[in-house]
Amino acid sequence: MGEFVMKKKYPRPQFTQGTVNRFGQSRIGDGLQVLNSNARILQPGEFTPQRETMSPYFNQDNLGLNSERLRSMMIERLRREGIKDERVLNAMKQVPRHLFVDEGLASHAYENAALPIGFQQTISQPWIVARMIALACQERIPHKILEIGAGCGYQAAVLAQLVPQVYAIERIQGLYEMALGNIQHAPHAERIHLHYGDGLKGLPEQAPFPAILVAAAGMDLPKELLKQLSIGGRLIAPLGQDEQYLVLIERTGTDSWNRKLLEPVRFVPLRAGIQP
Repeated sequence: MGEFVMKKKYPRPQFTQGTVNRFGQSRIGDGLQVLNSNARILQPGEFTPQRETMSPYFNQDNLGLNSERLRSMMIERLRREGIKDERVLNAMKQVPRHLFVDEGLASHAYENAALPIGFQQTISQPWIVARMIALACQERIPHKILEIGAGCGYQAAVLAQLVPQVYAIERIQGLYEMALGNIQHAPHAERIHLHYGDGLKGLPEQAPFPAILVAAAGMDLPKELLKQLSIGGRLIAPLGQDEQYLVLIERTGTDSWNRKLLEPVRFVPLRAGIQP
């Protein structure tokens, strides 16, 4: 296949016209909320999402006391929204998401919303985290995995509940340092190997990887990164600019890959280099 470049503009499937919900116009039909956005950051004066039904249990005094119950409620919601892999759901239940966001946003930690973590980046919505991990772990648990765009460390922490060796790269130094501190709160933190560097270069010294997750959207993926996927391995990434889609790429040979276009998504941009 060579270098994978998404140049063709795919027609928007009919179901993506969406419906109106508390976030405005949804990208998904059938009355669902916006489950697959990774980049929704509210600006001053914009509508602030209301707390969901779990939120009355929240306050700063009892957050830690009730976080396990709130995580259980989050898991039940993910089940209703189509996440069926019990291994993934159990992994998400083990990780306290409120410890990966600012204290001022902790009361929203178990809602299905992307939350700002600084540096114009977000922590992904629980649904998209579960969806991408389920795709990577479908039919088998990889013995190691590479994550491009570690952010605050939450997805790496969830992965560590399933995968023996988790390698994660973050290009923004401030987020890298934040993630280093955050992952200490997670069970199996010793499984996580966090690196500060250019994610588009991957980690050739640790390759090949049976699975790679990319947590930001670009128009293409460099061949250097695709080559780090083992034959038979899977890479899950959002691709596109104005219209983005989640894509599953499977390596079928030394120089061949198959791709499958999945649902529309919205992620922050994929960038090269590092940001001190």
